Order: sequence, then structure tokens, then C-alpha cells
Amino acid sequence: MQNWTLTELDSGERVISERLDHVRSVAVGYWIGAGSRDETPGQAGVTHFIEHLLFKGTDRYSALEIAEIFDGLGGELNAATSREHTLVYARVPDHHLETAVEVMSDMVFSPALAELETEREVVLEEIAMYEDTPQELVHDLISESVFGDHPLGRPVIGTAEVISSIPRDDIAAYHGRLYVPANIVVAAAGNVEHGQVIDLVTRGLERRGVVPKGGVNVRPPLVQPPPPRLKFQRKDTEQYHVCLGAPGISRSDRRRFAASLLDAILGGSASSRLFQEIREKRGMAYAVYSFVSQYTDTGQIGIYVGTREDNLVEALAIAAEQIAEIAGGKLAPRELERAKENLKGRILLSMESTSTRMNRLGKTLISDAELLSLERIVAEIDAVDAESVCALAAALLDPARLSAAGIGPSEERFLEAVGRVTPALARAA
Repeated sequence: MQNWTLTELDSGERVISERLDHVRSVAVGYWIGAGSRDETPGQAGVTHFIEHLLFKGTDRYSALEIAEIFDGLGGELNAATSREHTLVYARVPDHHLETAVEVMSDMVFSPALAELETEREVVLEEIAMYEDTPQELVHDLISESVFGDHPLGRPVIGTAEVISSIPRDDIAAYHGRLYVPANIVVAAAGNVEHGQVIDLVTRGLERRGVVPKGGVNVRPPLVQPPPPRLKFQRKDTEQYHVCLGAPGISRSDRRRFAASLLDAILGGSASSRLFQEIREKRGMAYAVYSFVSQYTDTGQIGIYVGTREDNLVEALAIAAEQIAEIAGGKLAPRELERAKENLKGRILLSMESTSTRMNRLGKTLISDAELLSLERIVAEIDAVDAESVCALAAALLDPARLSAAGIGPSEERFLEAVGRVTPALARAA
């Protein structure tokens, strides 16, 4: 049953909301169709940089005033950047929604792009921190291995070279091109009326004299991913941090429900195969898991393991063995049923959060994906059979499709371990 309301304004901005009578809060987010995949190599990181600069003041509010206003509301204000969108979001008591939307609208449409040099240093410190965190950095390496020179292969956070030198005019031009009403979705969930949200959003546009310009950001699709590659970064770490990955499926692919179940079975839960076989039974790792990412036209699937050198070869061999078993059809009915109940339970429990509901509405709409009711989602999960999960594992996690990325002391040891999973890739390296 549909329980949200969607309106497209004359400006092209889309507003979607879901009323929840049992709460006294509202989560509201401005979803902008601008992500790191929209950047050229010379702009790498500008989307994330702008996310930071939105908080540094507008033509009406200073950075301090923005912070003081939301502290005074007893609410929270934050933002996030991904490969395909930027999100500015807040959660406030319902009677403070007007103030929240007024300030957020200023931040999105009228940033002063002030304190530029100071914020450059902040982002450069963030990049340095990230590079000192190998369990995070290795995920950027696997994206580069899977997608090569395509923008999806670049880190969202950007590069120090670009951030340290990109001029203000280039930043302003990028903002002006993508932060336009037709490329923005405003999503809200909580104790709110849809008409109220429309009124607040419309007043925000009129107050700033925002005129419709540009349109929805249309990206060229990734037609053919590059062949598998291998990336290794030598670092004197106690553990090797390794990812194996391959191109996945898009957000609109009907197989996405099977992909979520495959993730839960392989490494996405405490009872998953990788967690049980590598961590619980053998104590070879503290962190081991699988992951799936879905984009407008493609996706990514893979596994991560962080382990000491003595365990590396065997840990990857076990991972390869578990993937091959699932791909070969060895999936017990009770295992699939447990994964289904786990997935449905996590979705239903998350829906008790206004922020999660707002995220679902906004992310789906800005991605031009189909917005399904919870009943439909549950039905789609229940309809997945074991053959579909196994076939997807065989198609996506075929050793010949796998790229590899690692961080650790010895590339030779890394290649030895990768060779247990995909010998051809290790030999090519």
C-alpha cells in the first residue's frame, strides 16, 4: 500500500513525503544528483569538497550561525557524498521543521563558498586520515581495480592534488551546473503534512530567487566494464587488508533481491559462511564480510578480509571455496530461509526510524528507481528461490571476473593468496 505523496514543482524540484503520526520528529533531506562519477579527473573530489563548503555559511547565515541554529533546535544536521548523489539532511522536532528547511535551502542554493583555504586543509587532513586507514582505503583500491579509469573507479573523497589547487571559480561553476531544482529531490518523513513541505520548499526557492535552469543530470551509462585488474599498495601493517570484487548489478535490476540474499548468505551476517568459516571456526580474522553496491547502471560485489600474513593464503582459499559451493548449487533450504528472515527483519526494524524512511524515499527517487511498498519488497524477497541465488553467484563471482586489491607488507605474499582464488589474475600480475 502506497503511503507517501510525491509532487513535482514548477521549478522541476521533486518533493516526496511520508506522514508518521506516532512520532514527534521529522527527517528531511535535500538529495542532489551530483556524485563523484560526475567529475572529470581534474575535478576529483570537488563534489565532496562542496559538501563541506555548504556548512561554511550562506549569503544570510555564517557557519557559526548554522551550527547554533541547529543546536538550538535540539536537532541534527549532516551531509554525505556518494558516487551518484550528495545528501544534506536534518532531523528535528516537528515544530522546528520550518526553520530547518529555511536554513537548509540557503545552504543548498546559496552557499557563500567561504573559508575556502581553511576547508581545503580540513579535507586534506581527511584524505590523509583515510589513507592511514587501510581497511577503508582498500575499498577504493578495489573500485579502481573493477572500474579502471571510469569515474566509478575514483575515490569519492578525491585526491590531494586536486583539492589543494582547484580554484573557487571552478567550484562555483560545478555547483551552479548541478545544484539546480530539476536535479534535486526533497524527501521528508515523520509527523508532517505533505502540503507543509511543499509550501516550505517553494518559499525557500522564492526567497532566494532561484530560477529553473538546467535539468536532471543524465550520465552516460557504463556500457562495458574493463577487464579484471589487480592493485596492491605496500604498507607496513600488521594485517593484510584484501578485497576481491567484480562488477555487480544496477539498482533497478530485478535480481537485486537475490543479490541481497547472496550477500547475507556469503558474508553479510553473523551466521554467514565467511564469518563462520574464517572467523568463528578458525579464528583467522576479526573482520571478514561481503558487500554489494548498486548504481544507476551497474554495481559492485565483493568480499573483504583483514588477516595476518600466516592466515592470508588459507583465508582467501576458504572464501573461494565458499563462493564455489554456492555457485555450484550447494545452498540448503534452511540457509536461504534464514537469510530471507534476516533481510526482511532488518528492513522492517529499520523502518521504525524516520531517517531511514526519508533515506529510502530520497535515494530511490534521485536514482530514478522504482519505489516499492514494504509489502511488495517482502513479497519480492520471499519469491527468490535457491536456484536464482546460486545462478547469480556463478554469474557475478566467477573467478575469471574477479579483480583484487590489497594493502600489506609483501606483494609476493598477496599474489600467492590471490592465486588461490583467481590464478590467471595473479599470473598476469
